Amino acid sequence: MSHSLNYRKQAGDLDWSGAVNARHICGAFYRMGRHEWLTAEGWQQMHAAGVNRVIDLRNPDEIRRREHDPAVPAASLAGIELVNLPLESPDNERFESVAVPYMNHTGMYQLVCEEFGDHLRAVFESLATAEQGTVVHCSAGRDRSGLIATMLLQLAGLDGQILLHDELAVRGINEWHRISPRKHPYESYRSEEQLREIIHGRAGELENFLRWLGSTRRYLLDQGMSENAVERLRQLAR
Repeated sequence: MSHSLNYRKQAGDLDWSGAVNARHICGAFYRMGRHEWLTAEGWQQMHAAGVNRVIDLRNPDEIRRREHDPAVPAASLAGIELVNLPLESPDNERFESVAVPYMNHTGMYQLVCEEFGDHLRAVFESLATAEQGTVVHCSAGRDRSGLIATMLLQLAGLDGQILLHDELAVRGINEWHRISPRKHPYESYRSEEQLREIIHGRAGELENFLRWLGSTRRYLLDQGMSENAVERLRQLAR
């Protein structure tokens, strides 16, 4: 039995069995937490919804089934391509000095963009080749996924949805900490008062990041992504 059956979904959460923090971003794109939380039925529901690619933003050493994850036959993933495109390099000294114990705040978005432009370009180039729906995910579905979601929303002209997306992601993983059978080494369930303070702080840093970023389109072009690929990505996002 999946523990996520007790997971109280947030507004707009997708009803894929086992999924945590799963929701539509915009256009052809979706986000969620670890894909190992999905049940076999969840994978099939995802495919039925039109998803044929899942981009995992985690580093390779993070990708593994844990003792409480559902056992999923390989056949349940039929028709879905799993792609690993890490968003960061673990040996980057500047990043490691700030991302303690890991990237866990919107205040690190600018740092990731400055240090890992080639990684971001690879993710967005993959997104630009989507033929059907594509899911991006990291561990919690909050921070690395949140950076990609923020940039997609900005590219699509949906800036007004960015802060809400972040709030829902924070609330979604907090809800998982409430019911998770596995104690997280660094995070735990927070009260509503604590949560509001966290969300407020993240919103301020997100606004700072968006002022710095200015234009997702310009950023991606500066990283070497082609005009055609950026335009296709924008159309897919819209």
